[in-house]
Amino acid sequence: MRVILAEDSTLLREGLVRLLVEEGHEVVAAVGDAKTLVHAVAAHQPDVVVTDVRMPPTNTDEGLHAALEIRRRWPGVGVLVLSQYVEQRYAVDLLTGPSDGVGYLLKDRVVRVDEFLDALHRVGDGGAAFDPEVVRRLLSRTTREIGGLTPRERDVLSAMAEGCTNATIAARLHISRSAVEKHVNGVFEKLGLSAVDGYSRRVLAVLRYLGS
Repeated sequence: MRVILAEDSTLLREGLVRLLVEEGHEVVAAVGDAKTLVHAVAAHQPDVVVTDVRMPPTNTDEGLHAALEIRRRWPGVGVLVLSQYVEQRYAVDLLTGPSDGVGYLLKDRVVRVDEFLDALHRVGDGGAAFDPEVVRRLLSRTTREIGGLTPRERDVLSAMAEGCTNATIAARLHISRSAVEKHVNGVFEKLGLSAVDGYSRRVLAVLRYLGS
């Protein structure tokens, strides 16, 4: 894959460049601020962007705004956001839109190389990759809305919110794929998402009410 990295920590940025190159990916740009990131995407049209949330000049949410702009201007470019903390507002802003090719990981997940690379590949292939801790925090805000789900439906909802496929969920929960499909449909129905078009119901099942 062709990747652009945006990270203001030179040490982390160079470490990620080395890791990705060793894994056979092409890092077409590695930048340290959000403005340069957007220019780099315009110039190189990568498969995936990996960006921090907090970058210069204010070190608040420049990376997030750049990610949202990239999603809007180049919807075919996957965006994998890295954050030091579970910043719920940022996750909601990014993930309540169309969810093809989007991910949100905590930075400590990067040191778990296999998990980071798996998330990168999923996002690059047009899938979703959400950190389990992010999912747990977001689910904690939707207790009232998901109160009507069965325990098994909650398990399925948590797993699919991480970006897991039905096959992966079946293996994780030791149930059949048809059972997973039944539970997924039950989640959609109970959360009023059965008729939703144009967005990923798998993500909306977790995040629909978070912006309210």
